[in-house]
Amino acid sequence: MTQIRLALMADVKVIYKLIQRSSRVIGLEDYTSEQIEAALQSALGLDTQLVEDQTYYVIEDGDRLVACGGWSFRKTLFGNDKEGGRDAGRIDPVEGAARIRAFFVDPDYARRGLGTLLLTTCENAAIEHGYHQLELMATMPGKRLYERFGYIAAETIEYDLGEGLTIPFVPMTKKVME
Repeated sequence: MTQIRLALMADVKVIYKLIQRSSRVIGLEDYTSEQIEAALQSALGLDTQLVEDQTYYVIEDGDRLVACGGWSFRKTLFGNDKEGGRDAGRIDPVEGAARIRAFFVDPDYARRGLGTLLLTTCENAAIEHGYHQLELMATMPGKRLYERFGYIAAETIEYDLGEGLTIPFVPMTKKVME
């Protein structure tokens, strides 16, 4: 039986391991191993500000953490704690969009509705905080989930990972009703 709850700072090490496993297995559908390893150093991962803000969730199956994801009222759109250029400024819900951030599912639990549970939980929380727009930077595997829930894709970007390596991401947006 799976249960969703807010992530705690005590979960961070396990979340990092889940993110790495998810990225290395599920990510191989769309990315090379080289892209994944480089992205895990910056673009993919956990921004612990979300855990501190109590806007990041985990799903557990018994004592096993099997999925994670969150939303944010901060200006940073994506990336982990190692990413430079972070902006912890708050987004005005009347003028701006809440961010959907860092969704990862254990490959053993993929395609069982956990991403859907996380997404609806995060959307509902953002709406409760007054947001009417959502935006995110999707990985290629994530893009398929978000499209099913009405997110509109912009043009794919090639995110610079350094040393001549890039990875494709897709900016996406959605307007929501109260």
